Amino acid sequence: MEKKKEKLNQSFYIENYGCQMNIADSEIVTSILCKDGFFLSENLEKANIILFNSCSIREKAELTLKKRLEQLQFIKKKKKTLFGVIGCLSKKVKDLLLKEKKIDFFVNPNSYKEISNFIRHAMIGQKYFSFSYQKNETYADISPFLKKNKITTFLSITRGCDNMCTFCIVPFTRGRERSSNPYYIIDECQRLYQNGYKEITLLGQNVDSYRWTQGLISIDFSELLNLLAIEIPLMRIRFSTSNPHDMSDKVLKVIHKHSNICKHIHLPVQSGSNKILKLMNRKYTREKYLSLVNKIRSIIPECSISHDIMTGFCNEEEKDHKDTIDLMNKIQYNYGYMFSYSPRPGTYAYRKFKDNVPQDVKKKRLKEIIDLQKKHSSFRMKEYLGKVQEVLIEGESKKNHRYWYGRNTQNLVVVFPKESYKIGGIASVKITDATSATLIGKIYKDVKK
Repeated sequence: MEKKKEKLNQSFYIENYGCQMNIADSEIVTSILCKDGFFLSENLEKANIILFNSCSIREKAELTLKKRLEQLQFIKKKKKTLFGVIGCLSKKVKDLLLKEKKIDFFVNPNSYKEISNFIRHAMIGQKYFSFSYQKNETYADISPFLKKNKITTFLSITRGCDNMCTFCIVPFTRGRERSSNPYYIIDECQRLYQNGYKEITLLGQNVDSYRWTQGLISIDFSELLNLLAIEIPLMRIRFSTSNPHDMSDKVLKVIHKHSNICKHIHLPVQSGSNKILKLMNRKYTREKYLSLVNKIRSIIPECSISHDIMTGFCNEEEKDHKDTIDLMNKIQYNYGYMFSYSPRPGTYAYRKFKDNVPQDVKKKRLKEIIDLQKKHSSFRMKEYLGKVQEVLIEGESKKNHRYWYGRNTQNLVVVFPKESYKIGGIASVKITDATSATLIGKIYKDVKK
């Protein structure tokens, strides 16, 4: 009986590093731990266990994690708090952190159901080796943890990836691609809506390759989107990330058909150079990518498009960089995520290619890309001046407590005076001003409170 009491008195705190997938995974881990008798703490310094949900896709996330672990070592030593890393982490970094005793345990993305055992063994100074590593694990039987006053959340519909881009570590850390049962996804979205959530983002390394098959039944991503839009008509639906190689006309037509499917597509390009795209094993050309963008704008004229661009990949020459600049000028994205290449141990590029673009050249090219995107973002935002937007209110503006902030269907941030609205309400806002990152407006008329 005493042992059970000790177990229930163990609190945990989670910090996320990296992508949206990590946020969704943290909610899965929280559900598992709460079911096993642990409880979530809102205060890092009062927690018995601190979990760091890591990402190894880019070197910056790993460096941020290592720096954070150094900053918090005083808590570990003072309170004998357990430190655990979950998620994706290169073997080299994981082994070093364990050897230096910066962390007490590590749990990979396919072993979250065993996390309580990792913690219990760490409490008595023992190592635990998972016996539940499941290559086909989707966590479809685990409902994400529900947080109070939350309006938006994430739900993974696929895990892992089969694309084998030469720079990417995901297939090695998260495994091969597998899709969740569509009926579970629908049930989970309905549960979330009934608990006050107004917007769901469906997640996967490549959502467009979603396919669930059982017997004679086979459901692809376009059919899943259509089912969700019909079953939960008042829930906003987003998704990320799309691979240009797999996006179909069927998906675009479903987005156009349903008003509750948001009109935004995140479409990573990585490079505008065919030579670099081939080296990356991206399976599309710049011509095919540009054709897809034109098709999106033809079928969904109001759709916003964002990107990922990586500069300084192996063998990238100035001409390749100029091809990327040219592609950006042709498309003029709404916004994007830009970074320079850093080799990831275990990837094909790490083993077979030479990281031969000097750091100063990477920095120069990255700055050019970022500066150009700011210019394009500013241009795209100004297109909304004078227009009326439906905005889902997500919270109070960080810069001015008298203003609400939310997002329109294009995933663009909008701020406007509070008046009588509440978080979770939908306001009709007329845009009066814009920066490169934010739309500013005033109430036009009530839509829904």
